[in-house]
Amino acid sequence: MDREDERLLRRRVYGADHDDPDPGPLPHRTYAELVGGPLDGLLLDITGWRADEVDTGVALATELGQFGPGGRALYDPRPGEPRSSGPGVSCRFYHSGDTP
Repeated sequence: MDREDERLLRRRVYGADHDDPDPGPLPHRTYAELVGGPLDGLLLDITGWRADEVDTGVALATELGQFGPGGRALYDPRPGEPRSSGPGVSCRFYHSGDTP
């Protein structure tokens, strides 16, 4: 295992319990890396998502965004950015704003 693999294994997955002793990614799952905004650096499990679902992006509940508890952080892929298939980090979702 190289340093990049070790770094990936230490990362948190969005939605993992803060008390979870192993909140990191699982080797057989597929993830989008969240870039910017309140959830920067977290991984979002997108295992089983269709391409059109990935293209749409997400609104993720967070207490850390502009609207506090109950708000959502919006993350979208960049058009034309390459994606890989299979397990591991396959793409990036970039922060595009917050919504109540």
